[in-house]
Parts: sequence; C-alpha cells; structure tokens
Amino acid sequence: MIFKTNLPVAVAHAAALAALVTAGAAKADPAVIYDMGGKFDKSFNQAAFDGAERWKKETGKNYLEFEISNPTQREQAKRRMAERGADPIVGIGFSQGTSLEKVAKDFPKLKFAIIDSVVNLPNVQSIVFKEHEGSFLVGMMAALASKTGKVGFVGGMDIPLIRKFACGYEQGAKFANPKAQVTTNMTGTTPAAWNDPARGAELAKAQFAGGVDVVFAAAGGTGIGVYQSAKDAGKLAIGVDSNQNHLQPGTMLTSMVKRVDVAVYSTFKGVKPGVSALGLAEGGVDYAMDEHNAKLVSADMKKKVDAAKADIISGKIKVIDYMTASACK
Repeated sequence: MIFKTNLPVAVAHAAALAALVTAGAAKADPAVIYDMGGKFDKSFNQAAFDGAERWKKETGKNYLEFEISNPTQREQAKRRMAERGADPIVGIGFSQGTSLEKVAKDFPKLKFAIIDSVVNLPNVQSIVFKEHEGSFLVGMMAALASKTGKVGFVGGMDIPLIRKFACGYEQGAKFANPKAQVTTNMTGTTPAAWNDPARGAELAKAQFAGGVDVVFAAAGGTGIGVYQSAKDAGKLAIGVDSNQNHLQPGTMLTSMVKRVDVAVYSTFKGVKPGVSALGLAEGGVDYAMDEHNAKLVSADMKKKVDAAKADIISGKIKVIDYMTASACK
C-alpha cells in the first residue's frame, strides 16, 4: 500500500498521517519518507522512488511512502510508520537526520536508514556519498566542452552539502582548464530553494549573460528551470542525482549521477548498521552517458574524464571534500 500527500491543506496532511496508523498491514513493510520537493522532482527524491519501485517489482511486495510538505511532518511520519511496525524506515535527505534519530531511539527493535546524514545508533544505517568525486568529473566535462572558458554552478539550498558539489565541480573544471572561471550561485537559504524553477532559470540566464556556456545544477526541482534556460539560450547544462539527460536532450551535456536508488533498494533488502560512504570506487557516483548526450561528448573528452576517474579511484588524484577541508571556502 502506498500513501501520498497530494492535497495542499493541513487537514489532508493530518489524514494521510493518520492513515499510516489506521490502515492495516498483513506484515511489516519497508517505508520511505521523501523530503521537500516531492518524489517526482526528477532528481534526488525521484531516485529514491526509483529504488523503492525496483525493490517492489523484484519482490512483488508493497512498501509505505510519504512525501513531506512541511518540516513538522518528518518526525510524525516516521513515528506513525514505526507504530505500524514498518521495517526498515528510510529517511531521504540530511534534514531528516534529527527526527530519524529520535524515532530510532524510541523503536530500538526496528531498523532505520538515513540518506545524506549520519545517525550513530545500533539500529541505523547511514548512507553518505562522495559527491565531490562525481562533481569533479562533470566539472572536467564542463571545462572541456566550454568555448568561453566560463562555466557555472546553480545550487539549491545554501548548505555545506551543496557547497560540496560546487567545490568538486570547480576542482574538476580547473583540472581540465587551469584558466577556467567558475561562477557559483545558490537559490536560497530555506527548503523552498529545492523547488523554484523560475528562480533557477533567472540565475542561469544571468550566468549566461556573463559568458558562461555550461551550467551544472545541484538544486532538486529548481534545476528544471536551469535546464530550460540553457535550452532556450543554446547553452549546455548538467543534471544531478538522477540521469537527467533526457529532460532536454541535445543540450544536457551529462548528469552527475548519485545512486540514491541503489541505496534505497539495498536498505529495503536489509539494513547494515553503521556508515556507508559511496564514491566512484563503490559505484555510488558517476557521470551519465546515453543516447541523449552521445553527440555532445567527444571521444577525447570521454577519454580524459575516464582517465581522471581511474586516477581518483586509485588515489592518484585526491579530490578535496568541502565538508572536511578548507578548499573552495
């Protein structure tokens, strides 16, 4: 059984949360709680949804889901699912860390997982990604494809995690072209920044006006506006989290894929308490190639990016992590 929060009123939200308690369940089902932006954001949350759907298709079993529309629902939804015996319960996004920790402490016999945050409890698996490694590769690709030597970055909410994407991107761009100029803008400082395509389009247009001809968006649903703006201006854009090459085929240079789908799928199969850090070596991040961007990426570009990928995996190239170092700050 799947639960949704599609009605924009508080009564509907309360009813949906209540349904998590009152609806019957023959046995314990896994549960996933998406964060702001919704499961169809074509990016981060949707990758989680795809992983849950893959598990459902392979097993023939059901799962519970809930889309957060305001911060107070994070703990409420987890608690209701836990009261039903849902196991495991997976929280999508760093902002769910605090609420997941509270509920996991209260339900020690259940298993939980958190994406993009660390909760140190014996019944919680924390899954984080080495976004800086994947961003380095698409930064290289941006600089190699740029004709002006100017590339851009549009982030969503201005938080350290998104700065981590930006920092890796800048390192990759300057690795490919030491003279590359990188323009960085953040959409906002509240969760609304994840779902503001109009603002994303405005930021991209401003960057293009300044000479940028390739822009990387790490902004959830806001990125949709960035990609449309790139198409309208005849520029190139880079997607994030999910493979977004198909959204504007012909102008999407690539996407920095973050395998949140694999993380959700694997935790539905079984939680392994502790911290899992997924980078290039683990297949947790990468850049996307398919029929939609094949003509935009030359053999020489791909060769150079793949060589760097191998060197990052081997340790020959060390990409600085914004979260733990002072680079890009």
